[in-house]
Amino acid sequence: MSYLPIRLSFAGLTDVGLLRSANQDCYYLDPDGSLFVVADGMGGHVGGQEASRLATNAIRTYIEANTDLDHSPHSLLEQAIFTANEAVLADQGAHPERAHMGTTVVILLVRDGQFWCAHVGDSRLYLMRESKFVQITQDHTWVTQAIKDGTLSPEQSHSHPWRHVLSQCVGREDLNSIETQPVEIKPGDQLLLCSDGLTEEVSDDAIMACLQEIGSCEGQVSALIEAAKAQGGRDNITAIAIAVSV
Repeated sequence: MSYLPIRLSFAGLTDVGLLRSANQDCYYLDPDGSLFVVADGMGGHVGGQEASRLATNAIRTYIEANTDLDHSPHSLLEQAIFTANEAVLADQGAHPERAHMGTTVVILLVRDGQFWCAHVGDSRLYLMRESKFVQITQDHTWVTQAIKDGTLSPEQSHSHPWRHVLSQCVGREDLNSIETQPVEIKPGDQLLLCSDGLTEEVSDDAIMACLQEIGSCEGQVSALIEAAKAQGGRDNITAIAIAVSV
């Protein structure tokens, strides 16, 4: 099998936003450009911070320890998230004050020139190619399922009071299946991992315009966070931008 000869440039940034007193988001960038993670915790200030931190560290540790073994990308990502789920559940049991904590997670894994993603919750992965901006992941939320079922329109979902209700997150006993998928990448593509603190405030069109207009990944993530804060910054905001070149 031949692999795509590519180079990656990337940058990540997180911000508490304008209304929250603590940042419950967490992210990780592998220096070699092989692993990218965004997690958005919930369950109170301490709980949310701990859940996202535990999950991110567990995912990173598992993948770093097992990436050279004979695991498929699907198996590697699946087991990494199950390991993160176990870590959060164990902490819940040890600390009753954090019994209701949980976290979303979105992961991008680069292995042998191939890209794979996995996610739980509503943190997202986007792909921009030329004039197209596509959400690769599908939110695990009540409104997303209602749209699938035909009981809610996409337009209604934008203002629905249950739009933040997750149907799945890390930190639940019933987390028993993980969505993973390969992502086809070409030179010139740009990728964005982000928490919903960005997507709740900034439209997809505005995000795409920012990626198109700003040349560096560092400048892109900074501008995206400032754009979310300009629209209210009601939640923590995290973004990782990745540019693909030859």
